[in-house]
Amino acid sequence: MAFEVTTLASSNPNYPAALLSKKGQAQFSRISIIGDPEILKRHWLGLFCSVKCPGDLILLTYDLARALRDAGVPVVSGFHSPIEKDCLDFLLRGNQPVVICPARSIAKMRIDKSLKENIERGRVLILSPFEETLKRPTAHSSQLRNQFVGALASAVFVAYAEPGGKTEEFCKSVLADGKPLYTFESRYTKTLVDAGAMPIDRKEFGQWTQSLKSVAVDI
Repeated sequence: MAFEVTTLASSNPNYPAALLSKKGQAQFSRISIIGDPEILKRHWLGLFCSVKCPGDLILLTYDLARALRDAGVPVVSGFHSPIEKDCLDFLLRGNQPVVICPARSIAKMRIDKSLKENIERGRVLILSPFEETLKRPTAHSSQLRNQFVGALASAVFVAYAEPGGKTEEFCKSVLADGKPLYTFESRYTKTLVDAGAMPIDRKEFGQWTQSLKSVAVDI
């Protein structure tokens, strides 16, 4: 079956409040949705990881994805990098809401069977701020998509940001906005921690994810 794409203007009551500035101005004038917009009425954890990632952190990220799944924490991400895609597979084995934000239009987007089933169940939403003419991701649209995910999220977890890369630049903007930014306790994340990110040790995953769950409720 083909899913209907719904377009929401900032004046629509289903338009996410998180995308409105303090002055009530929309950061993205229109967004396109596949799925139930009611899912958006949550507090979300944004999940990011650079394309290149140290092996030690890959294993930690998989453990974190399982912990988020088991705790039922709602997660929003582009799920574009290889590690992010793997995290999506882990998360879809749970029951918590998931929002997927491609760096392209979602008009005529091909959706695999697993995602279709979860969209029908009302636990997965596909969301995009891009016009129908943008059929493929670009470097610019990927950056804009990251900003979009960051705006939707109440807090952000970055498994790894390659030094000097776009993800590291995004992290700096998250910190500048005063939004909570988390990462792993690791020698590979020292630059992020020095910049202000809060480090989470593997032993703290259970307690930390439960603390996120306590605010992962309808707004």
